[in-house]
Amino acid sequence: MTGHYFENDLVNLHYYKFGEGPKNMLCFHGYGMHGKQFKILESSLGSKYTFYGFDLFFHKETHLKDQGLPAVKKGISKKELAALFTDFCKKGGIERFSVIGYSMGTHYATIIVEELAFMVDEYIVAAPSCLNPGKLIPFFSKNKTGNKILEKLVLNKTVLTGMLKLFRRLRFINSGDYKILHNEIGTAGHRFNFYACFTYLRFLETDEPRLLEVINEQNIKSIFIFGKRDKSFPPGIGGAFIAKLKQSEVAILDESHEMIKRSFAASLTDLLL
Repeated sequence: MTGHYFENDLVNLHYYKFGEGPKNMLCFHGYGMHGKQFKILESSLGSKYTFYGFDLFFHKETHLKDQGLPAVKKGISKKELAALFTDFCKKGGIERFSVIGYSMGTHYATIIVEELAFMVDEYIVAAPSCLNPGKLIPFFSKNKTGNKILEKLVLNKTVLTGMLKLFRRLRFINSGDYKILHNEIGTAGHRFNFYACFTYLRFLETDEPRLLEVINEQNIKSIFIFGKRDKSFPPGIGGAFIAKLKQSEVAILDESHEMIKRSFAASLTDLLL
């Protein structure tokens, strides 16, 4: 595995490259993770795919050219995200690719399929929040009042911790989500990144009719992976949408939300080889 950067006017995008297969796979990790998250796939699928695992916005070594509050509040559009990865592929000589995303990363993967379906072979989403992000994410990202509240909260660690405890008590989030989020607010920088992820990505909202149309038109193989014990994004979400796809597979693992493990790699390998 090797580390690299792709730079343009928007971002200095850090990514890892692993595997040596003839097909390409663009990988989008979950919140609080990094571009190595899918390295677990290399041993079983590295002869079929070359993987590109990106550190996503506000994570690890990837940095926007302008990470100031006004730029974060402006957000990124679907077209701008698609243009970024079009440029990346052009520079890397990548003509076609598959996408895989986990949790937060499924929003990136989904928008790339919506916008660049003519380049996509396979669409793989695990814990697909893109199908149903719940109540909390839209409130803090797209609702003006909710986003303003979040902006104020991130300046105060004690208040933000109290808010997370309240949301756990009200069952807006489960204990696993609470643990992940609590670990990500320990410093002022982490709290800003927490706010930025909600705010900057708010336009990456799935257009289900559009997604359904392009997947079926382009005959994109689609794989949806759920954790049987995942309370955040349970197997029932998106059932009506998935049923309308021409080529789709659904795998339900005996896992909770944190499912990118050996069982995940084994299940996905069976579906791709």
